[in-house]
Amino acid sequence: MSHPHPELGAPPKLPKGGLRVTPLGGLGEIGRNMTVFEYGGRLLIVDCGVLFPEEEQPGIDLILPDFTSIRDRLDDVEGIVLTHGHEDHIGAVPYLLREKPDIPLIGSKLTLALIEAKLQEHRIRPYTLEVSEGDRERLGPFDCEFIAVNHSIPDALAVAIRTPAGMVVHTGDFKMDQLPLDRRLTDLPTFARLGEEGIDLLLTDSTNAEVPGFVPPERDISNVVRGVFAGAQKRIIVASFASHVHRIQQILDAAHEYGRRVAFVGRSMVRNMGIARDLGYLKVPPGLVVDVKTLDDLPDSQIVLVCTGSQGEPMAALSRMANRDHQIRIVSGDTVILASSLIPGNENAVYRVINGLTRWGANVVHKGNAKVHVSGHASAGELLYFYNICKPKNLMPVHGEWRHLRANAELGALTGVPHDRIVIAEDGVVVDLVEGKAKIVGKVQAGYVYVDGLSVGDVGEPALKDRKILGDEGIISVFVVVDSSTGKITSGPNIQARGSGIEDSAFTAVVPRIQDVLEKSAQDGVVEPHQLQQLIRRTLGKWVSDTYRRRPMILPVVVEV
Repeated sequence: MSHPHPELGAPPKLPKGGLRVTPLGGLGEIGRNMTVFEYGGRLLIVDCGVLFPEEEQPGIDLILPDFTSIRDRLDDVEGIVLTHGHEDHIGAVPYLLREKPDIPLIGSKLTLALIEAKLQEHRIRPYTLEVSEGDRERLGPFDCEFIAVNHSIPDALAVAIRTPAGMVVHTGDFKMDQLPLDRRLTDLPTFARLGEEGIDLLLTDSTNAEVPGFVPPERDISNVVRGVFAGAQKRIIVASFASHVHRIQQILDAAHEYGRRVAFVGRSMVRNMGIARDLGYLKVPPGLVVDVKTLDDLPDSQIVLVCTGSQGEPMAALSRMANRDHQIRIVSGDTVILASSLIPGNENAVYRVINGLTRWGANVVHKGNAKVHVSGHASAGELLYFYNICKPKNLMPVHGEWRHLRANAELGALTGVPHDRIVIAEDGVVVDLVEGKAKIVGKVQAGYVYVDGLSVGDVGEPALKDRKILGDEGIISVFVVVDSSTGKITSGPNIQARGSGIEDSAFTAVVPRIQDVLEKSAQDGVVEPHQLQQLIRRTLGKWVSDTYRRRPMILPVVVEV
């Protein structure tokens, strides 16, 4: 198996007749999925998603792929193929279209409806091309065939990309539910046909590659949900992804059966479920869904609230309910259902929300104590089956952390894909398919781009490091006035601490040290404010470290008079 090395340099010019594959996100992480294909000087993008921040990224709203490597080539982009409507596959589209609004978007009906609603908020009117399974569209040199796959959102598609360099199949996210609620199966006959034709490179979902066996069908959840509804005495609050239409459908069916009304809470939930209902993907009996403002007129035993926040997101409705920071107040006897899995890295945040809800008396039902979730990603048994059908000549695992990518590669090897034809890459690693063989040839920039409010890309790792220090250790400010000609102190130092756990009065012990250092520097002719600030920072920092074993941020201010 070939794998990237840190010393990889810039990729060479793409050989004539070769196909280049550059993942800009989604490898070595769960989210931010984006892959760029290049042939004959033209580009095709598959997916353009976001990654959600973790605790060590305070203040960050979203993390985008890095567009640097294609920014000067946006005129070469034939289109963006969107495999499905989850945020980790479409969430970064508005930020790319800000740079070139007329790049065509290609996807299924529901996927395009979800991204169009999102783009409307950014005041972008996209050019779209709606496709369905079985359709075949030529996008420049890329002959794209779209294949139905089953996932945790309706209308998901895989794409087979034919070029003179060979055929590449990108699965997107998929599983093989044999009893899907919408009866839309992963199209195994088509994958078998493509396998017979010859798949030169297969890019396949790795998220569940470590999980043995097969994913249970989505409909298995129905009886568990109905059991929860049957036993609930007061309100039922369900947290789910705002795009998980099948899961919400089962909640609506149970609510209808048990005589409850349903209200959607949260802008994204209201918007997405409205789109799904209008397009016919969500079947809603008349009178079942009501506005959240009308709930005061209903007894608790007839209320179901469906909201976001199943991953412990701090600003989502469920987290705010747990923190008593929401108009909906959790009371003893309420039942809360977390109808989702734990995305790796979110465990602490989710358990914090569960503990908060439990504290207020809620009965919390989650994957750990009831079968209220099944995955949307193929497990190891399904992947083995899939590889035996597709018979790829080269394999490139995508969509997963390193452990998932490697586990997926091992599955491919078990089914007969030669080790030297399996490419384990990471974000930014460039893979060329030339004369039927895929190999790593270089690396491009593919770091994190942070969205902080209206700022995109302005916050970098140094700023995040500063924020973490501030959050963990606090800040100490030092104010000193010096004579501009002699460098001698005329006032101060005045020292104040915030969040450091050190009382301001404690700094009287270090003031003489700072004064001595500044007096010696004045004698040596050092009067430049920046140099004086560095002296103050080192002196105070050493004292705090020696005395308290802490490393707060130290902010010295030197004013000349």
